[in-house]
Amino acid sequence: MAEWDIRKLHILRTLREEGTVTATAEALRMTPSAVSQQLTNLARQLGVPLLEAHGRRVRLTDAARLVLRHAESVFEQLERADAALAAYSQGEAGEVRVGAFATAVPALVVPAVRALRAEHPGVTVRVRETEAAEAYDLLAAGEVDLALSLAAHAPTTQDPRFDLHPLLADPLDVALPPDHPLADADPLHLRDLAAEPWIFGGSGPWSDITLSACEAAGFRPLQAHSAAGWTAILAMVEAGMGVALVPRLAAVRREGVAMRELTADRPVRHILTAVRRGASEAPAVSRVLEALRTAAGAD
Repeated sequence: MAEWDIRKLHILRTLREEGTVTATAEALRMTPSAVSQQLTNLARQLGVPLLEAHGRRVRLTDAARLVLRHAESVFEQLERADAALAAYSQGEAGEVRVGAFATAVPALVVPAVRALRAEHPGVTVRVRETEAAEAYDLLAAGEVDLALSLAAHAPTTQDPRFDLHPLLADPLDVALPPDHPLADADPLHLRDLAAEPWIFGGSGPWSDITLSACEAAGFRPLQAHSAAGWTAILAMVEAGMGVALVPRLAAVRREGVAMRELTADRPVRHILTAVRRGASEAPAVSRVLEALRTAAGAD
């Protein structure tokens, strides 16, 4: 197979456009002898004559024109590659894999993806729903590039593997049966519910968040029932089986359940973004982080 040298092909192409070796040398900021030497070497590599004498000048042979016809598609692809690399380096192209817990996907990730499609269509986001604590394992293993998780399950800020940044403080509302004596109380404090039966998960981040919020309000909640899904939790609240904390970001509602905003001691859960240390400097990752911050600010 012939040896194709892109730089030498570019010289040959310029000679076709400029017409003379001297003009070609001026256009490429080379000496005429260097142009002639490079074209001689290219002819040797390809095994065909590329130039022929034409009076006091030279002109391209038919073989040279054949070579350039095929080389044009190569030059076109190289231009496309240059454009793609420029877009990538400017954060206008690239793929970012995002791991996020369930409620963050519709509330934060989806709006961010929509904004990116409109403003930076070359940036592709691949979403993977994951448990809040698992996100850091996926990040460390290189299976995701960016993680959304809860501060309650974040590694320490001294962990050398990750860069962690606060994204959103998500308020927690309380779900009550509609006929509950406190359903219309104004104001409603979390400590007012200290004697109520509570519904929350037996383990995991939501259990930790509920326990921490109640303990911060001065009591330890009595766990009457254990459930992890919002459908099950709200169904039990509607049936009068207990009360539950619900994150505002989840935007879960059920007819027959009174959702009340807490005052004064209103608890929040803190949502973080995490990337492998140094990765936030990658242009496409930076675009996604910016879009997530915008989505969080819109809530």
